[in-house]
Amino acid sequence: MEHLEENGFAPTGQDMFAGLLVRFKLDNGVPPRMVSCHTALVDGYVIEGHVPASDIRRLLAERPDAVGLAVPEMPLGSPGMDQGRWREAYDVFLIRNEGSTEVFASYKGN
Repeated sequence: MEHLEENGFAPTGQDMFAGLLVRFKLDNGVPPRMVSCHTALVDGYVIEGHVPASDIRRLLAERPDAVGLAVPEMPLGSPGMDQGRWREAYDVFLIRNEGSTEVFASYKGN
């Protein structure tokens, strides 16, 4: 949430029991293979996992007909997963309304 606050967003949090959180994700269109640790709703889109603020801004500017964005798992070097100089390569996926996904952005590791 700190990354989002630093980039002009105003996130709020809510703790949910694990089963309730998974149900929330699935009910909001996140495919099981895209599930990560955090879920947000931003202007009608689902943001799942450690998605960079720049990708959220791009999503909001382009306004595709989609569920939202996801970064599965917790890749090192993604926002909130900073580990010094270490970064894993990872993709940000666009989740389409029917559940398919496509790469929205890619980040290189080192």
